[in-house]
Amino acid sequence: MQKTVYLGMTADIIHPGLINIIGEAAKYGQVLIGLLTDNAIADHKHLPHMNYEQRLKVVENIRGVSRVVPQNEWSYVPNLKKYKPDFIIHGDDWVVKNPNVRQEVYKVMEEWCGKVIEIPYTQGINSSSLNRDILSIGTTPDIRLKALKRLLQAKSIVRVLEAHSGLSGLIVENVEVKKDSKTLSFDAMWSSSLTDSTSKGKPDIEAVDLTTRLQSITDILECTTKPIIFDGDTGGKIEHFVFTVRTLERHGISAVIIEDKTGLKKNSLFGTDVKQTQDSIEDFCEKIRDGKNAQVTDDFMIIARIESLICGQSLQDALQRAEAYSKAGADGIMIHSKNKTGEDIRQFCIKFREKNNTIPIVVVPTTYNHITEEELHSWGANIVIYANHLLRASYPAMLKVATTILENERANEADKLCMPIKEILELIPGTR
Repeated sequence: MQKTVYLGMTADIIHPGLINIIGEAAKYGQVLIGLLTDNAIADHKHLPHMNYEQRLKVVENIRGVSRVVPQNEWSYVPNLKKYKPDFIIHGDDWVVKNPNVRQEVYKVMEEWCGKVIEIPYTQGINSSSLNRDILSIGTTPDIRLKALKRLLQAKSIVRVLEAHSGLSGLIVENVEVKKDSKTLSFDAMWSSSLTDSTSKGKPDIEAVDLTTRLQSITDILECTTKPIIFDGDTGGKIEHFVFTVRTLERHGISAVIIEDKTGLKKNSLFGTDVKQTQDSIEDFCEKIRDGKNAQVTDDFMIIARIESLICGQSLQDALQRAEAYSKAGADGIMIHSKNKTGEDIRQFCIKFREKNNTIPIVVVPTTYNHITEEELHSWGANIVIYANHLLRASYPAMLKVATTILENERANEADKLCMPIKEILELIPGTR
């Protein structure tokens, strides 16, 4: 009986290094590819450019591959125990890059006297470098549009950060933190009407029209690849909202969030300190239905933002609205609150999940910022939006620099507060 050789891979970018390792594996027996699913990858690095089905079709047709099975976890162990291969083959680069994974694999293979084969890493080929090169080229509206739904299927929590300019978009695009075996990053961007208006020196009362806001979004689209969620305020008149949906969808925006308020917009964080008028359930449902009928693809999402807790209404009112908006076709429910404990959000999520376990819940922990993403997910939340932090961070930093220059009547003392101009130029793609 021919022996089995296990090889785990993402296979998003097929390069000579992968072909070499498959060819080497075939020398020892039938090659069983454990193809990592989006779920297995999502918490450790960026989602692949191709989805699982696309990658599967490519790998199945590579010469030397006998069989392809899904690897549903980052760890090799579950699949190794399930299939008990005679060999597992891996590049020797994991000695430095993933020593814990390597040790884990050696230990489990010993259980049935399996052998680990390490082959020299193909020099001059670097998947991470190739991936960066692809990202520098950009993406298409269609790929970006579909990305949010892919993320929701692959991740327990989709982490979103506000971006109000091309430069802030680059921060959301590129910032990463290594933590244990994971690479933490932001999955998507929030185009906030508050931060967009404030960055233009205008009040957050829908004073900035869609055309002007789209210019800010274009600046972000041109230098990033991650999906964008658009803050649509109230959505305006129903007759206008349908055109907004088509415009956003055409640009490759993944979702729009509209709030169930009427009249001149007042920022929700004012709560009942200013008059907040909530739309009727019937009228807001009509807006959702018309918006859904207007979109061209199934990938664009309309998310209903419920302002009941902001307007001083009951939890029951919020739940009633959530159920109605879901039935009207909303692709997600955003629940908002200015309560600092987060208890009303917790109660809403738990109660809503008792009746609806599928529709995504969006939360914005601006006031209840002590609650962790893990806790929010345990309540039932799927998307966490950090709604205004980059703008809030930029203002005090700029103010400090400006004040320092005035106090000293020169820029020398301010330099230590600023990043070198060379470094900021290197942030911009195509500078060199």
